[in-house]
Amino acid sequence: MDFGLSPRASELQGRIRSFMEEYVVPAEAAYDRQIAEADDPHAQPPVMIELQEKARAEGLWNLFMAHGEWGAGLTNLDYAPLAELMGRSIIGNEVFNCSAPDTGNMELLALYGTPEQQERWLKPLLAAEIRSCFAMTEPEVASSDARNIRTLITRDGDSYVVNGRKWYTSGILDPDCKLIILMGKTDPGAPAYRQQSMLLIPRDTPGVTVVRDLPMFGYTDRCGHGEVLFENVRVPAENILVGEGEGFALAQGRLGPGRMHYAMRAVGFAERALQLMCERVTARQAFGGPLADRGVVREWVARSRIEIEQLRLLVLKSAWLMDTVGNAAARMEVAAIKVAALDVAHKVVDRAVQAHGAAGVSDDTVLARLYAITRALRIADGPDEVHLRTVARQELAPYKQKLQEKNDKKAGAAA
Repeated sequence: MDFGLSPRASELQGRIRSFMEEYVVPAEAAYDRQIAEADDPHAQPPVMIELQEKARAEGLWNLFMAHGEWGAGLTNLDYAPLAELMGRSIIGNEVFNCSAPDTGNMELLALYGTPEQQERWLKPLLAAEIRSCFAMTEPEVASSDARNIRTLITRDGDSYVVNGRKWYTSGILDPDCKLIILMGKTDPGAPAYRQQSMLLIPRDTPGVTVVRDLPMFGYTDRCGHGEVLFENVRVPAENILVGEGEGFALAQGRLGPGRMHYAMRAVGFAERALQLMCERVTARQAFGGPLADRGVVREWVARSRIEIEQLRLLVLKSAWLMDTVGNAAARMEVAAIKVAALDVAHKVVDRAVQAHGAAGVSDDTVLARLYAITRALRIADGPDEVHLRTVARQELAPYKQKLQEKNDKKAGAAA
């Protein structure tokens, strides 16, 4: 098991670290200010356009993509520490065109899109000329079980007609959002995992209505989390992705790498929070000395460092398995890191908030927003309990198999 970076990934790591320190982190305040002052709070602020131009000029662009002619040539193991560095800033992923939901949507199009679909949607997404969203979660059902989805995709001649309601459709409020990838049912009577399909819907298609923008713990996301109504939305039949009944398999393929990206980014969240905590407790005086001299504070720092290192190792192992044995074989590890990453990141952020006192819950630091993000991401792309179920099921499987074999042997002897 070798977690060493390739020469190219090592070189990129140094360049991204320098870029983050020199350009991205110092731009966070301007990014927030420009959004607050804009007529449309969902429009991309000028500072982000400038940062993206710099990143693209330096070749720090679309590094997440690992597929075919569109790929950056990096393995999951190579990309993991790069994503961690990007994750040290809330705006970092967007700077390098490595932010969800576009990343997952681009991977879907790169792997499964027709040449026409790739020309129309993938190329502009790779160039950051447009944005996209992914419509899967629904308000009326437990969407962690995709079999519950109620949105209907009905074939009508040379078209499909969509009717349903989605929510937390991240990215749909961005004025540059031009594509919706929607998960719905084409055949409710088919076997459970063959009922769903994915459809490519132009954002401006008649019948698509954003009912409201949903905040996350009081924060309004720049790209928006929309509740969206689809009423007789008609698109050409060639807008189906792969074919009818392929939606569940496509979703599993899309969400697996997405969970890896969340975990990588969460390590960056935790490192940023630990850095802020250490800076705060060494500079802040109370009861006759720096906070860093207090035993409880030292325990916060020590436990945070230990937990981050453990998490990073699990992330690297999972990335290595995805590269060497494939996503399906690494399913348990990917499920595990989705739980572990956000759990660790949230705990470290919580300690940093506590160390900052009142400042920790204000908007004077990034901590309050990191607190909200790390908590919300324990639900995004499947709640913790779904992933714990996956881990437990795979852990118990050999024991169930042994018991079955034992019982079969007894039954054979009795006969």
